[in-house]
Amino acid sequence: MMCDDAKLLLHAYLDDELGAGDSAAVAHHMRECLACTARFDAYATLHKALAQPELYHRAPDALRRRWAPAPAAVTPVPRARRLRMPLSVAAAAGFVAALLLSGPAWLHLLRSDRMGDAQVADVVSSHVRSLQQQHLMDVVSTSQHTVKPWFEGKLDFAPRVKDLSDEGFPLAGGRLDAVEGRSVAALVYKRRLHVINLYQWPVQTGAASPQAVAQEHGYTVIRWTDASMQYIAVSDVNENDLRQFVLAFQNDGAAAAR
Repeated sequence: MMCDDAKLLLHAYLDDELGAGDSAAVAHHMRECLACTARFDAYATLHKALAQPELYHRAPDALRRRWAPAPAAVTPVPRARRLRMPLSVAAAAGFVAALLLSGPAWLHLLRSDRMGDAQVADVVSSHVRSLQQQHLMDVVSTSQHTVKPWFEGKLDFAPRVKDLSDEGFPLAGGRLDAVEGRSVAALVYKRRLHVINLYQWPVQTGAASPQAVAQEHGYTVIRWTDASMQYIAVSDVNENDLRQFVLAFQNDGAAAAR
């Protein structure tokens, strides 16, 4: 673990909010880094000082009454009128009904669109969840020769792992995760202070597919497949950076498979 990573985790470590793996990594780092240990001690001292009960005082009753909102005036609710459906809304409703009744082909098309959106939403939720719960990595290492063997026996496939430090995307570790109910490998890369999650699992398509880019709640998602593996990269880095990461990983795919 590097100092930049430890700085992001020290507050959560102080509040005992980290998973076992991250806690052990932070503790190990502080045993070897005097600067981070001093920073943690300063946080702990400030945390203790701010928790002193004498710092908190109850506001006087007169002031509390001034803060209390005045009772809202009750406005009589007019008698509801019969609402008429606008012609455009009625036409749209009729069109949707026609689609639902027109046969399996339309149902399959609508279901496929929802499934694609659901996959994007699922990986974005997983990405955000990994950051919020500080369960970013089960194995913390910048070496592909440590991360790749860690997955052995935990998945029914061997994920492709590649350190892209030379391209500006250092490997940070990995973890087990799930996408749409399927166990997947999640590799964790860094781009300065940003995190990139790369999910992968085997598929039976038999052919490569081009990149598909989606945006969801401020995150960029890029999906692609090769002859045997589905990949999804998600991050809050700008789209050009994420495209550069995907290109670097694809170019080194053959080397990463060894």
